[in-house]
Amino acid sequence: MNKIKINIVFGFTVLLLGCVTQLPEIAATLITEKLPHDSDDPAIWVNKKNPEQSIVFGTDKDEINGGVYAFDLDGKIIKEKSITNVSYPNNVDVEYGFKLSDSTKTDILVFTEREKHQIRLFSVPDMQPLDNGGFKVFEDETEVTMKRPMGISIYKDPVTDKVSVIVSRKQGPTANYLYQYELVSDSLGVEANLIRKFGKFSGQKEIEAIAVDDALGYVYYSDEGVGIRKYYANPEKGDEEIALFGSEHFKDDIEGIAIAAYQGNQGFLIVSNQQDHSFNIFKRDDNTFVKTLNLGTIETDGCDVTTEALGDKFPNGLFVSMNDEQDFFYHALDSLRLK
Repeated sequence: MNKIKINIVFGFTVLLLGCVTQLPEIAATLITEKLPHDSDDPAIWVNKKNPEQSIVFGTDKDEINGGVYAFDLDGKIIKEKSITNVSYPNNVDVEYGFKLSDSTKTDILVFTEREKHQIRLFSVPDMQPLDNGGFKVFEDETEVTMKRPMGISIYKDPVTDKVSVIVSRKQGPTANYLYQYELVSDSLGVEANLIRKFGKFSGQKEIEAIAVDDALGYVYYSDEGVGIRKYYANPEKGDEEIALFGSEHFKDDIEGIAIAAYQGNQGFLIVSNQQDHSFNIFKRDDNTFVKTLNLGTIETDGCDVTTEALGDKFPNGLFVSMNDEQDFFYHALDSLRLK
């Protein structure tokens, strides 16, 4: 028997037999060069001095020859900025103005290296390692399966400028699934110090996607089978869950989260509806649902966005999403018609 879907729009009832109407596709501005193995998660680094020279970093998952590849705004791989020979890099993020010393700051890139149970830290754009080979995570766990990091996002406190990373894992408990590490630099180098464990987990599937809203002080993560969870990013504000939302708008796995931040508390969360091959949009201020978009990608894991102007090609910002064909899609942000 065919399923019947009932939509009520402006007082009219429409019966759709057998299927849901396909959303029109918003074509990508461009598609990147293909990676060697398995694309997963992007992060956009904005070159503040020359926005047209900004870089999109994208992870390529492989246990031996994985990498974090750098792309220019034409989608071409920048070999000299890419990091290779990594053991299963999963998620990646960037931050600006990390304090190395009293007189030196640098932008940074972090990513998880799952099979070595660690996270990596590099300066951007010179791509120098700052971690002496990596920072081990989930060290207090006795089971190897609980030590394998997946998602990562950076939080920079807008008041203190302290920088920390929030890390998820392939498997974990139903409480304290996430660990947060503060990145601290001194004369001996950079350290990653554990400052808290927090975050509920349904016990279904896994938690991979994490995104931090620095300005508003929230961290969001996808509990893939049940919804988007929201907490304070600053440990001093407590570990109580603020909200769990969005589940009714997803077909199956809830994946990558990108935060399009505009002035004040305005903006949007863009979240991958993986098996539906679409993206759900929520308001940044109250997390209410806005709409669903078809951007042409298949089985999207990670995504990222910037609202800053990146030259003539992306004058109003850029949205980047992983596509399950070893590449990433670039969309001029205004093509999503969020505003």
